[in-house]
Amino acid sequence: MPRIPGGTEHRLTIGELSARSGLAPSALHFYERQGLIESTRTSGNQRRYARDCLRRVAFIRVSQRVGIPLAAIRTALDSLPDSRTPTPKDWARLSAGWKDELDRRIADLEHLRDDLTGCIGCGCLSMRSCNLQNPADVLGEGGSGPLRWDG
Repeated sequence: MPRIPGGTEHRLTIGELSARSGLAPSALHFYERQGLIESTRTSGNQRRYARDCLRRVAFIRVSQRVGIPLAAIRTALDSLPDSRTPTPKDWARLSAGWKDELDRRIADLEHLRDDLTGCIGCGCLSMRSCNLQNPADVLGEGGSGPLRWDG
């Protein structure tokens, strides 16, 4: 790993982190404000990021893509060690905690996909007047919310 004067490891500039992660600097600044990543400052007040920040940013992006809220991502990242670069075992432990949540989301998405197919086939796209899924709006008598969704 390249070294800079003073014996500290090379840290990434915001431009380098942006180029390597595929995120705009503004997104990285947002992640930093949210406490998801951190930087140090040079004597010229420029941000510098540890190289393991790339792994954190990749984890954040993938987690967001599958719908994990930023607060849950922050909590997960806060459980990683500060004194060393996280190991594959650390990442496996962290992601295993979300397995049940992801399985639930997968089931919900499959349910949504299957119901959308049936509803689109009907053509009306209205729960109030749909004779196929909700004749005479009987579901409305059962309360508010997605009654068919929850079983």
